[in-house]
Amino acid sequence: MSTTTVTPLTTQDAEFLITEAGRAAEAAGVTVSVTVLDAGGHLLAFRRDDRAVLISGETSTRKAYTALQLNTPTADLVDAVQPGGLFHTLPTALDRPLLFIAGGVPVQRDGRLIGAIGVGGGAPDQDHGFASAAVQALA
Repeated sequence: MSTTTVTPLTTQDAEFLITEAGRAAEAAGVTVSVTVLDAGGHLLAFRRDDRAVLISGETSTRKAYTALQLNTPTADLVDAVQPGGLFHTLPTALDRPLLFIAGGVPVQRDGRLIGAIGVGGGAPDQDHGFASAAVQALA
């Protein structure tokens, strides 16, 4: 059995992700908060634009945490928490709140989960686009 070591998400990677997501948001004229978590769910980097709504800090963090825990973009989970959905009770089942709104994206390296990014402050589809652009730029 062979084991492959995957380089974890670094603070340099996290700053890069924040910068790239911020660039994408700025180009769209949107003020956002961006959170980057490592594979253990620990905060690596956070930035809130001066004019971003205050709640965007909380939503960006929860989106990142949700994407990390389920290793899936939050945009792909929105339907799963609707009544009758696979994860309908999940948002209230845990101590640490999940947020099933688009804008959280897992970060992988060599096919392994190494962290997640969350963006809040724009429309959900915009936030997802900014987070996805940052992850693609890191790859």
